[in-house]
Amino acid sequence: MSELRVICDFPRPGKEIENTWIPLSDGTRLAARIWLPTDAVDRPVPAILEYLPYRKRDGTAARDAHNHVYFAGYGYACVRVDIRGNGESEGLMWDEYLQQEQDDALEVIAWIAAQPWCDGNVGMMGISWGGFNALQVAARRPPALKAIITVCSTDDRYADDIHYKGGALLIENLGWACTMFAYSSRPPDPALLGDRWRDMWMHRLENTPLLIENWLNHQHRDSYWRHGSVCEDFNAINAAVLAVGGWADAYSNAVPRLLSAVPAPIRGLTGPWIHKYPHLAVPRPTIGFLQESLRWWDQWLKGIDTGIMNEPLYRAYLLESALPAASHEHRDGRWIAESNWPSSKIKTKTLAMNHGRLEADAEPEEVLTVCSPQDTGAAGGEYCAMWQGPEGPTDQREDDAASLVFDTPPLNQRLEIFGAPIVTLELSVDRPCAFVAVRLCDVWPQGDSARVTYGILNLTHRESHASPTPLEPGNRYRVRVQLDDIAYAFPPNHCIRVAISTAYWPMIWPSPEPVTLNLYTGQSKLELPVRPPREESLRPFDPPEAAPAMVSEVLRGKSNRRTVERDSTSGETITRVVDDSGEYRISPHGLTTSEFASEVYRIKPDDPLSAHAEIRWTEALSRDDWQVRIETRTEMWADRETFFIRAKLEAFEKEHRVFERNWDRNVRRDMV
Repeated sequence: MSELRVICDFPRPGKEIENTWIPLSDGTRLAARIWLPTDAVDRPVPAILEYLPYRKRDGTAARDAHNHVYFAGYGYACVRVDIRGNGESEGLMWDEYLQQEQDDALEVIAWIAAQPWCDGNVGMMGISWGGFNALQVAARRPPALKAIITVCSTDDRYADDIHYKGGALLIENLGWACTMFAYSSRPPDPALLGDRWRDMWMHRLENTPLLIENWLNHQHRDSYWRHGSVCEDFNAINAAVLAVGGWADAYSNAVPRLLSAVPAPIRGLTGPWIHKYPHLAVPRPTIGFLQESLRWWDQWLKGIDTGIMNEPLYRAYLLESALPAASHEHRDGRWIAESNWPSSKIKTKTLAMNHGRLEADAEPEEVLTVCSPQDTGAAGGEYCAMWQGPEGPTDQREDDAASLVFDTPPLNQRLEIFGAPIVTLELSVDRPCAFVAVRLCDVWPQGDSARVTYGILNLTHRESHASPTPLEPGNRYRVRVQLDDIAYAFPPNHCIRVAISTAYWPMIWPSPEPVTLNLYTGQSKLELPVRPPREESLRPFDPPEAAPAMVSEVLRGKSNRRTVERDSTSGETITRVVDDSGEYRISPHGLTTSEFASEVYRIKPDDPLSAHAEIRWTEALSRDDWQVRIETRTEMWADRETFFIRAKLEAFEKEHRVFERNWDRNVRRDMV
């Protein structure tokens, strides 16, 4: 069930249109790559749109070959469009998920539906950015859009994206801003644009937005984040929705929220995977995701009853316990299903937090105190694992030692959970701005501690993400921390642990001052969504299959590293991340691409204002005598009142620097 089967012969022979232009009403043209049956003009077919800023020519070309050739072979036209200002598409992109992006998509869908090879029915699919805008465009209700497949996406841009978590500032807010800083600075391909490629490139470079500044200027849930968050009005969606996620991904919460609220026909699926399509992801087992997608498209775009709507509303992979590791090639487990969500068959098990223990009955109140070192969280891994490297959470024991911990006795019997654990804390703190990081861990008999799920709450956001209020030092507060959704089995003889810290670096930017937290035991509790075992008979997924891979030549292989070191001289804890995506020559058109990123995060355990992040990217493209390179560098640090950002963008033709721009920005901290 894990090896990818390559399919070469399809029911309908296909062809590819390598590049075509979609005209927009403002005169801008978007670049599109199209795969479709060779006889589609005579026998029109439904169309599937994937709409991204990640460059159809090279960025997503490998997975496009797997996916879109496959769908075309089964009677669909697949249209892969680059968002304006990216790849060969004209115009400029100023930010993510803007009204302009949605408006363009509406025009693209209308253009597709009017083509002679399209029968007027359109679907939209995508992972991450493409999953986000599939939901957002569905909420705009273009008439031709009948169904979507959204993978590893969110319905809530503030609460569940790379920017903020529980109202606390994710450092991935900087990380992804730096990624897009480099991605969107790349030029179009001269082989498709001719001599005007350079003018387009210079225009892009001169208008490059500093996204980290945009995002830091909105530290609370305001209209900026409400735009594009379909949770603001789930009723706006009338296209059929297949929502897909992964437990090792950052976006596990959107699937159950969509299932509980979207009125349109909907099904949900969550597997063990990181931020990848489920037929190409780890950990295994992978599934026949393209076959499942075909069942969805056939049902809603061709009107064929595939039986998919007779199956349970929500299917998920229940993870078996596994020793902590930075990456897992495979996770043991089994598929489970619920016909409704929330499910009446899932029961809440409440455990009181007593002195270091999780127990059925609350004991008299005691006060426990924690002031976590600022480098607590070094074992947390990446916020969003996507590079298939050492990104996952490792053994939690060192972070546990810097936290308040509460353990059950060794379990007498297996305990399965499915849903979102909730921790209620009665607490006080000594600073007006503070956050808590709450981890649920599986503790093995020999002591290994594996993070199962976690949650963050900026305590100034205890009542509202839109209108936070400072804490009054010494006042008692009762707060609710909802952890990320999970399906997990705790084995007999293991302990369940709740660990609570006041720092979580380098996942969360630290509070302005060290925080001492008082926790009141007997008043605090853990609620677990327990799923009693039951007999289930589910249709097995097909093995994963796809069209043949894109032909390319590997010039330098991939390499991903993550290390944590302690500098005995400076006292700093230093986390270093290297993501070298390698160098490849794409055989059909000869374009060579390479990509290299490095991240360095520094902090002193006793000083939150020592936090410093530096991220560098290098992107290179070449063909024969044409050679271009982008280099970016971004730094961020803070004092009690201000975030400081320094950024630099350089562009080169061969070794000659043809563009340079520097940014020096300060953004006021506002209760983060």
